[in-house]
Amino acid sequence: MSTPTDFASLALPPALLSNLADLGYSSMTAIQAQSLPVILKGMDVIAQAKTGSGKTAAFGVGLLSPLNPRYFGCQALVLCPTRELADQVAKEIRRLARAEGNIKVLTCAAVCRLARKWVHLNTACILLWARPDVF
Repeated sequence: MSTPTDFASLALPPALLSNLADLGYSSMTAIQAQSLPVILKGMDVIAQAKTGSGKTAAFGVGLLSPLNPRYFGCQALVLCPTRELADQVAKEIRRLARAEGNIKVLTCAAVCRLARKWVHLNTACILLWARPDVF
C-alpha cells in the first residue's frame, strides 16, 4: 500500500516508477508532493524551494510522464537562465529518463544549429535552452 508521499501513489508509467526506485527516490519531498499531482493534471505550477529540495525531479518527472517516445519530435522545452543550470537540469532529466528508450535531451546555449537538426531526427526530444540575455 502506498502513502500520499510515495511516487507509487501517482499515475506514473511503470518504467518511470521503477527507475525512480533504482535512483533511490523512495518518497517525495515536500515540493514534489505539492507540485507533482498538479503537474500531472496538466496544470501550470509556480513553485519556490531551497536548493536540493527536489525541484528538478518534480518538474522532470512531470515532464517525462506524458512523453510519447514513438512521436519523433521535440515534445518539451525547458528554459534555463544559464548554461550551467541547463547542463545540471539536462543531467538530471537524462537520469530520470534512462528507463524509457528513445528519449534524447539536448542542451543549447544561445543559437544552436544542432537543435534544428535534432528535432527532425527519429527521436523524442527534450530541448533545454540557456539564454542568459533573455532573462
